[in-house]
Amino acid sequence: MKKELNLTLSPEIAYQEEALKAHIAKLLSLPNDENLQIRLQKRSIDARKPEIKVHLQAEIFAGENPPTRFETQQIYPDVRNAPQAIVVGAGPAGMFAALRLIELGIKPIVIERGKDVRGRRRDLADINKKNLVNPESNYCFGEGGAGTYSDGKLYTRSKKRGDIRRILEILVRHGAVEDILFEAHPHIGTNKLPKIVETLREQIIAAGGEVHFDTKVTDFLLEGNEMKGIITAEGQKWEGIGVILATGHSARDIFYLLHERQILIEFKPYALGVRIEHAQSLIDQIQYKKAQRGDYLPPSAYSLVAQVNHKGKERGVFSFCMCPGGFIVPAATAPGEIVVNGMSPSRRNSPYSNSGIVVAIDWEDVKQYHGSKALAGLMFQQAVEQKAFLLSGQTQAAPAQKMLDFVKRKHSDSLLKTSYQPGLVSMQMDEILPDFVAHTLREGFKVFGKKMKGYLSNDAQIIGIESRTSSPVRIPRDKITTEHPQIARLFPCGEGAGYAGGIMSAAMDGERCAEQLSLKYLKT
Repeated sequence: MKKELNLTLSPEIAYQEEALKAHIAKLLSLPNDENLQIRLQKRSIDARKPEIKVHLQAEIFAGENPPTRFETQQIYPDVRNAPQAIVVGAGPAGMFAALRLIELGIKPIVIERGKDVRGRRRDLADINKKNLVNPESNYCFGEGGAGTYSDGKLYTRSKKRGDIRRILEILVRHGAVEDILFEAHPHIGTNKLPKIVETLREQIIAAGGEVHFDTKVTDFLLEGNEMKGIITAEGQKWEGIGVILATGHSARDIFYLLHERQILIEFKPYALGVRIEHAQSLIDQIQYKKAQRGDYLPPSAYSLVAQVNHKGKERGVFSFCMCPGGFIVPAATAPGEIVVNGMSPSRRNSPYSNSGIVVAIDWEDVKQYHGSKALAGLMFQQAVEQKAFLLSGQTQAAPAQKMLDFVKRKHSDSLLKTSYQPGLVSMQMDEILPDFVAHTLREGFKVFGKKMKGYLSNDAQIIGIESRTSSPVRIPRDKITTEHPQIARLFPCGEGAGYAGGIMSAAMDGERCAEQLSLKYLKT
């Protein structure tokens, strides 16, 4: 017997396999649950009322084995002797572009400036414990990109950009748990992602592709208005039928290189602000409306947005990359700057929650950096990060202030315990943040405090600077072909090109660029 059910249950039943089996067996009047198998299709929490419910969509099989959920193995063709394409960057956009190229009969040559996932760990330890920033290997650069060691959230609203289910299934084939196929807000965790990334790389190599670490692109091979390949710092030249440029939102040297080579780039609006850290127990109390979340509910998250008027201009302020049960990490990509980001392990079992709270930045805000209109946003971003470094002591210790003190413009005589390993320096954040950012954050916190009673408190603190929410530069491309409008065979891709925001959208964009490159330049 097969049956599809839509259920609304208590967390105690929804998150306990045996309790769920017993409940369904009783519901269907089955004599026992021994031969009952449940395949969840979707699971989401409804915490709008004090009595929390969990909504489930499930396939029920009684007395028969369910068919496989999807093909658990995928055979990739051998592309060792196939035409090759260059993929610059081994983040999700680059790695999924490489896998898709293989499927399409093209050999990917993946060029990554940073180290493999294992090698990156030593550099992350150095920035956390010794304040040493390796500009080639850090939380942003290296195998797996920024997402590998800074979270692993897979939720995306980019449902029209590609096949979300396909990306999730590829991740499961390479080691992710099947839960990501049915959770409303799927999450892998920064502790689990490195192994998955490593397995993806092994798949690329097994099919005949190449992955080169510690290999930095310093120039392009151009013939007229056609991209023939790339040149590395060692002087090595790599050529291919096309170049997929998937370098991420923090590869400033690539943006400068494009500008110097007179390849069209554009300013892109982005956001800048702070990380806010609360005790996870406090967020649970607010969101679940109960003193303790109990044994079965996951750590709660939140999403906040407001419009604030500053000098007659409406400006957005919003939460970004909320990390329940997580940590704040140093995400600088060069010495002399402070950047913070958030991450969560798979169990989300840290006692802290954190989220970016950021303010929209547009052209009017950055036009004073009009040495290059395309790079003005990048220059503004960099100036704030460097100011934070100089004023907070010229280490990776981050400037911080208690939340309510910030709102009331008071210095914080002491700070709270934190998940941020390099430590904190008590400062009035107005000294670092641009005036309009500080004002908008201050007014935004007041709004958020009304939406979430208990959120606005000196039991929380803001930590700066959260500035790498997205790329401040867009590399333009054709809407259909994804090819650069000026340079043939160049396919700007992912977050660094301004066309993605997170692991899933970047992966889908990587596949799309691979498909368009193949469609136009693979001669069959």
